[in-house]
Amino acid sequence: MTTMPSTIGQHNLSSRGEDILLEVNHLKMYFPVTSGLIFQRAVAQIKAVDDVSFFVRRGETLGLVGESGCGKTTTGRCILQLYKPTEGSIIFDGQELVGLPTRQMRAMRRQMQVIFQDPFSSLNPRMTAGNIVGEPLIVHGLVKSKAEYRDRVGELLQNVGLNPYMADRFPHEFSGGQRQRIGVARALSVDPKLIVCDEPVSALDVSIQAQVINLLEDLQERYNLTYLFIAHDLSVVRHISDRVAVMYLGRMVEIADRVEIYRNPLHPYTKALLSAVPIPDPVIDAQRERIILTGEVPSPLNPPSGCVFHPRCPVAIDDCSKVIPDMREVEPGHWAACIRAPGYGSY
Repeated sequence: MTTMPSTIGQHNLSSRGEDILLEVNHLKMYFPVTSGLIFQRAVAQIKAVDDVSFFVRRGETLGLVGESGCGKTTTGRCILQLYKPTEGSIIFDGQELVGLPTRQMRAMRRQMQVIFQDPFSSLNPRMTAGNIVGEPLIVHGLVKSKAEYRDRVGELLQNVGLNPYMADRFPHEFSGGQRQRIGVARALSVDPKLIVCDEPVSALDVSIQAQVINLLEDLQERYNLTYLFIAHDLSVVRHISDRVAVMYLGRMVEIADRVEIYRNPLHPYTKALLSAVPIPDPVIDAQRERIILTGEVPSPLNPPSGCVFHPRCPVAIDDCSKVIPDMREVEPGHWAACIRAPGYGSY
């Protein structure tokens, strides 16, 4: 098995001279599968994230897309250090997070927050909306008096489109969209630089999705926020993201500007995802190429050799089962991990 040399590592990113807030290099997250009731031993590994590299510029939104189970959420949680990565480097605002002592990591958590997918289960049902939003203020010592605390909580609720008098209500008294706004207010309470949005609109009605997306965009402009926006809805990702990264079975397969990746997708998996996005115009929708993938997504417990997508790829060749394609910049700003991609180079 031949592995291509990596070309998206730290040395290349730093040479760009760009204002990079988050840099992930060769991230791996393997979960052990154990056997035995008393003396448990690891018998296998689930490769949830396998050698993923990317960067996020300050003030931009990187959309991370892929099928369920491809490792998107695990990647986000590794960045937040909710999971301790098996291997790899995570550099946030110039600080290496992997291996950072607990006390220093707690201070860093002020700078990075998360908005969870389910706006109900992510909120404590025994706490009022005001206490949920205000708890981070107390934990990080950001308020000095009860009056300042109440004013800050009311301001945060207003910033996300809720009335301050709602602070005394419990989560079950809000609609789904309002509960997600509480989650957004909680994330904003500590003035973070990065927010990991873990499918924040997938559990909401379509009309409410648009409101929350517009809110996130307004807040980003107002507070100069940086988003890692995890989603499986490509139409939502296209609306909010500056660049789009595509994952499949724990690996990154393509990264490009949002316009470029929709205009000129280079990886067969990206093309298949885009062909499934509905188009309102029935004439155009009937004329476009449909790519129907066969088979099922392989198990991360036993991923295929070579390119993990090759068993389902409609254009796979023999080398695809032998070569692990690394991310390469096949066009300026357009990265792909496919030996069949135009401009990928020799292997």
